[in-house]
Amino acid sequence: MTNPQIDYAAMAAQWRAERETTLKASRTELLAQLRALGISEVTAEYEGYGDSGNVEDVTVQPAEVNLPEPLATEVGDFAWSLAYHHHPGFENNEGGYGTLTWDIAADSITLDHADRYVECSHSYDEGL
Repeated sequence: MTNPQIDYAAMAAQWRAERETTLKASRTELLAQLRALGISEVTAEYEGYGDSGNVEDVTVQPAEVNLPEPLATEVGDFAWSLAYHHHPGFENNEGGYGTLTWDIAADSITLDHADRYVECSHSYDEGL
């Protein structure tokens, strides 16, 4: 019995393409809802570490517009998914964090992301 070769690069490319399709559909749907509410900008702060994480805060401009909770959750999920798409695994170990800013009028997203890491410098000398 032979073992079939698994093309991991092709699988990863397929998964990435599927995520891009899903993100594009979510973006289109959310954009219409946010514009209908008169929102001009959305900001989402996210943080991940220790193999988990979440969106900390979603705010909108103008600030007096009330973002319904279900829509805020959808926007947060979209922000997390987009950050993860561009920085997969950022929630692992020391993690990462960032801010997604979405200009609704121009439909332009800025992702300001940082990854944390531990650096260690070690030496051992014996019998000098």
